[in-house]
Amino acid sequence: MPALMAVAQMDQRRASATSLVAIAPAAVVGAITYAAQGEVHWLAALTLAIGSVIGAPIGARLLRGLPLRVLPWIFVGFIAVVLVSLFTTVPSRSGEVHFGVVEAIVLLLIGLLSGVLSGLVGVGGGVVIVPGLEVVLGAGDLLAKGTSLLTMVPTSVSGTVANLRRRVVDLRVGLTVGVTAAVCSPAGAWLARLVDPQVGTWLFAAFLVVVAVIVLSRGRRTAPRNGATDGEVT
Repeated sequence: MPALMAVAQMDQRRASATSLVAIAPAAVVGAITYAAQGEVHWLAALTLAIGSVIGAPIGARLLRGLPLRVLPWIFVGFIAVVLVSLFTTVPSRSGEVHFGVVEAIVLLLIGLLSGVLSGLVGVGGGVVIVPGLEVVLGAGDLLAKGTSLLTMVPTSVSGTVANLRRRVVDLRVGLTVGVTAAVCSPAGAWLARLVDPQVGTWLFAAFLVVVAVIVLSRGRRTAPRNGATDGEVT
């Protein structure tokens, strides 16, 4: 999403909606890669998907209705919460997975939250789902990532359908970025197995900080220009 704002000169509303399109192809390839390695919890993914499919259109509706000047701060606040969760959860390569009624209810709520965030912020929800799976189910980081990728597929489709109805998405750009990301997904999954979980956490945290700076910088430049037409797509 920040790349679309910086390179394609999109405002955050359109960039968020377009980046959601790009998630689906990459998530499909990534999920297949992890599933081939036995790193997907299918029942957990289904449970999360039920919640996320409900939440994604809600987030898309909020994306359409909120002022452009507010969106960067929502995104940065979201990143701040993710950073806290990253450093309060100790990543591990393996874990003993527990799945019962209580876990299913909590995962439904996590899926709902991730769906809302996906539709609103234009992310796949993995930054919520991965820590959630590690804490709630006791899943290892690879299993959590694989399960999260599978959940992202219906989430992104649900949110994109809502965004298409509101005409706030560039489908061509989204699919182009998505296909490119899909080609790179197997390499990403391979690298994830090589990198120590703690190192991966620090790298991801650094990436999020850079993203937050880009979004705030771009948002401050576009908000005054679009302030009079916050409800419209430029």
